[in-house]
Amino acid sequence: MPGNQTNVEYWFRLIYDCIHGACYGSMAGVAAFLSHLWLWIVAIGYTLSVIGLLIIVYCTVRLFELRKREKEYYNTLLIPPGAEGGSLPRWEHIQALIEGASPSEWKEAIIEADIMLDDVLKEQGYVGDGVGEKLKTADPHRFTTFQRAWDAHKVRNQIAHEGSAFALSDTTARRTIANYEAVFRELKVI
Repeated sequence: MPGNQTNVEYWFRLIYDCIHGACYGSMAGVAAFLSHLWLWIVAIGYTLSVIGLLIIVYCTVRLFELRKREKEYYNTLLIPPGAEGGSLPRWEHIQALIEGASPSEWKEAIIEADIMLDDVLKEQGYVGDGVGEKLKTADPHRFTTFQRAWDAHKVRNQIAHEGSAFALSDTTARRTIANYEAVFRELKVI
């Protein structure tokens, strides 16, 4: 082996000479090499930035398309079989319960009607946590059966708070369901 290849001093001298311009001719050559290298780094950076921006735009467009399809899908009203020919099965169930012989069926009918009223008021745009709060935000002048809705909801509250201790008569139950029916007819639900 030649002696200059194993000599560490030889390698350091080559590095030193290269830094001082022996590799590129002068310090200007090193500066030219570094500026050329920086130009490539900038070009690659801009290219990656443009590609990243295009990916972001593509993903955003796809996201808006997905949201549009979801909105169309979830806003489509699905009509259950058998509901096409008149009143809703939910209301028919409430009517069947009120025609029952026991006060527990009447109470269930009133509670179901109140739940249905809550859903209807929410669909109509009234805000609040329950029927009572939604009715508080309602305008009594635009809602002609407003008092009937309150009366029916008060009976429901008595059922909910007193439970089996509340003595519900046939007359009160039928009057309450008639109040709910008047509200639903005004709101064009049944």
